[in-house]
This record gives sequence, C-alpha cells and structure tokens, in this order.
Amino acid sequence: MAKRRLSARQIERIQAIQERRRERLAARPERALAELDDELEPEEGRVVVRHGANLAVEDAHGHLIHCLARQNIGHVVCGDRVVWQRLPDGQGVVTATLPRISTLSRPDYSGRDKPLAANLTRLAILIAPEPEPSGYLIDQYLVAAELIGVEAILVGNKMDLLTGAEERTAFQARFAHYGAIGYRTFWISLLEPESIGGLVAELAGQTSVLVGQSGVGKSSLVKRLLPDQEIQIGRLSQATGLGRHTTSAATCYRLSGDGFLIDSPGVRSFRLGDIDRADLQQGFREFRPHLGRCRFGDCRHDQEPDCAIRQAVEDGLIAPERLANFHHLLGD
Repeated sequence: MAKRRLSARQIERIQAIQERRRERLAARPERALAELDDELEPEEGRVVVRHGANLAVEDAHGHLIHCLARQNIGHVVCGDRVVWQRLPDGQGVVTATLPRISTLSRPDYSGRDKPLAANLTRLAILIAPEPEPSGYLIDQYLVAAELIGVEAILVGNKMDLLTGAEERTAFQARFAHYGAIGYRTFWISLLEPESIGGLVAELAGQTSVLVGQSGVGKSSLVKRLLPDQEIQIGRLSQATGLGRHTTSAATCYRLSGDGFLIDSPGVRSFRLGDIDRADLQQGFREFRPHLGRCRFGDCRHDQEPDCAIRQAVEDGLIAPERLANFHHLLGD
C-alpha cells in the first residue's frame, strides 16, 4: 500500500509543533525534557563545541547533534563526556556530565577559575628559535600540566631557522634539562615533513592542546595536523545551525590518528593562575624527592640553611634555571 501523503496544512502543523517544542526547549529545557523523559533513551557522547547555551555533541557513531544542557549539571565545556537524550526532532538535551580526568582552566576577571576544556591527556608546549623562548613561560605551562594531571611535551618548531648543525645542537642543548627530568621533546619544521612523524605518533589516540607564546607557529602547526579542519568546521556549522562563528569557542577536532585536538584562541593563550607554595613545589616534578628534607618546614629554598632543594641544585639534580623560575612564580 502506498504511503499516505501529508497535505500542506498537515506539514505546516507538524512544523509548527516542532518549532514550539524547540522554543520551549531553548527557554525551559527542564520542563520540556520532563515532558519527554519516559520516551527517551540515554546515550553517551563528547562535547565538541559549546557556544552559549548550544552544544555540539558527537555520538558513539561520530554523528554531531545540536543539544542544549540542563541547568543543574554545572558548566559544560569542550571535551566533556556527557549523557544526553535525543528528542523526536533530532536535537538533544544533555542531562549529565561524566567524571573528568582533567580540566584546563584559567582565571576569569574576578580571579575565579573558569574551565576551558576537559579530559585532556597531552599539553604540547611550542617554542621556536624566534621569538626568543621564555623558560619562565615554559615552566608555567609545565606546572599547570603537573597539577591537572596531564602529560606535557615540548615541541621545538621552526627548526629550519637554524641552518647549521652547530646552531641546532646549541639551541637544543638549552632545553636538555627538560628531557633529563622526563619531558619528551620533539624538534620539527613544517618545511621538513619527515620531522613531524614523531609528534603525530605522540598525539595519536590522545586529547591534546597546543600552547605557547605568540609567533611560535601554533596556527601553522594546527593546519598541518588538521588538513580537513575546514570540513570539520563546516560539519559543526551544519549540525548546530549557528554558523562558522561557533569555532571562536574551544573546539574539539578529530586528528587522523584517532586522537583529538582542542583548539581556540582562549586555549592557546592559557596561563597559570594564582597558586600557593605547596602546590607550586609539586608542580616541579624534580623537586618532589627532596621535599620535606629541608631544615625548616616553611623553607622557601632561597637563603635558608640546610635547604634540600638548593643542595640538589649544587649536586646537579635540579637545573638552576628551574629553581630561579620557581622563585619567580612564587613572587620572590
């Protein structure tokens, strides 16, 4: 039997009902969802981007769904794993967030931490021969990574600016103390494609962010790691119906190696917020074996006698520039 064709009036009524449902959901998601709770099956997904009250959620099959979040579940951010329910019109409502393994945040204007992204596993810190690298900034990023439980790596970009082998060796030697305490380091140039393979392999299967000072080539590296970025942006725009400006917010892109790269201007300019001395010490991983061995419990590792940290510096176990940056971060 042939399917019954809907009249223009019936189609118009259905569309009007769906539009009213969308308006109720946008204005009162709690009430709209309560009307449908018994009919909806919960699913898990990953938040790809958040723009205001609107979320793009990737389901288990890689499809993107435009969702809104319940008001009582807290601040949902890019990278969050969530429970969501699909509405009859194809959109969805996020009903819960799953526990995070890490949260990247930065202070807002009032000094309170504002989450930027969740569930990171790699923090890639970019440096380059130009502009002159800042060890102080590198150590800020490393402390932040240690405190949020994310593995940090150091990426020396634009190595083609150093034309001679001696220049490259001298530049790399300036950062050898990071490798000595377990931070993996990659030396790359976008003009030397074979140099990038190790970094690509490192990011495969991970959820990563790129950070670093202006001018080190973050945008160019993102384009190399995401050759289909424009296609992904188009999919997001189509899924959310909000246009391409959605990606001004932190966005979780798929890497070719089955990993993810979270990117936005805010994430790239991430900085360490206020931190007390005890947490700061823990952020310097090579300090940890020596903590608690100073004569004084409140030792600032400066001029105090019998300081275990300063003794470790003298013994070559801690790089002097790391202790100097510790004092800089501490505000000494």
